[in-house]
Amino acid sequence: MASTTLFLTLLFSASLIAISSANFNQDFQITWGDGRAKILNNGELLTLSLDKASGSGFQSQNEYLFGKIDMQLKLVAGNSAGTVTAYYLSSKGSTWDEIDFEFLGNLSGDPYTLHTNVFSQGKGNREQQFHLWFDPTADFHTYSILWNPNRIIFSVDGTPIREFKNWESNGVPFPKDQPMRIYSSLWNADDWATRGGLVKTDWTKAPFTASYKNFKAEACVWSGGKSSCSPSPAGSSNSWLSQEMDSASQERLKWVQKNYMIYNYCTDTKRFPQGLPTECNLP
Repeated sequence: MASTTLFLTLLFSASLIAISSANFNQDFQITWGDGRAKILNNGELLTLSLDKASGSGFQSQNEYLFGKIDMQLKLVAGNSAGTVTAYYLSSKGSTWDEIDFEFLGNLSGDPYTLHTNVFSQGKGNREQQFHLWFDPTADFHTYSILWNPNRIIFSVDGTPIREFKNWESNGVPFPKDQPMRIYSSLWNADDWATRGGLVKTDWTKAPFTASYKNFKAEACVWSGGKSSCSPSPAGSSNSWLSQEMDSASQERLKWVQKNYMIYNYCTDTKRFPQGLPTECNLP
């Protein structure tokens, strides 16, 4: 009941503010990397770099409780094997919530692996992985998270690739009570990232660099124990708070999952010999 009350408070009691920005100086702070992360072009561009000594990372100034978040990324080019570019929402504590995009590097000529996961109450194990239908290192592409009380939708350039619904009524935890920040980092994970750790990072190719621009958020900002909800563009209310996929979006989702999904925990019977997770058998 507490979560229902919170949601009603968000809808009816919160003051409405617009959050839409592309200025990294205002909206983010560099958190680690000893100068390897840089905000450039008067806040319009942010770059993360990785070398043998260290990677780098940043986080949002704000915490959010529900939102529609867009970020344009251009990933590490060339031989990026062993590197991971992580872009995600996360809360703090031992029972944290988290919504993940992770881009696992590749050998030159091989496709990146886009790894997604959803954590609730400190439990994840909900991985789906994809290849992309374009070269994510050649130009910027938009990676989006729609997170509302009913569902989470991961999208790439406006095409949904994954939906995780709120099935709490069936005993499936869903992230809805803990505010989360946006985080991103570029780091070395050659013990597992590329072909299960078989391919190691080639440090002669360092420094590795990923770039970010055109951040945009329509979101409920959490501050001082209270939430403020932003309207959609053109003052059309908070439509994203109840947004779901229409038939065209559902068809695009099926197209991606048929042609580009390379791993789905919901089909991994070896991993779950006692039976697949509950949500895997729900519509």
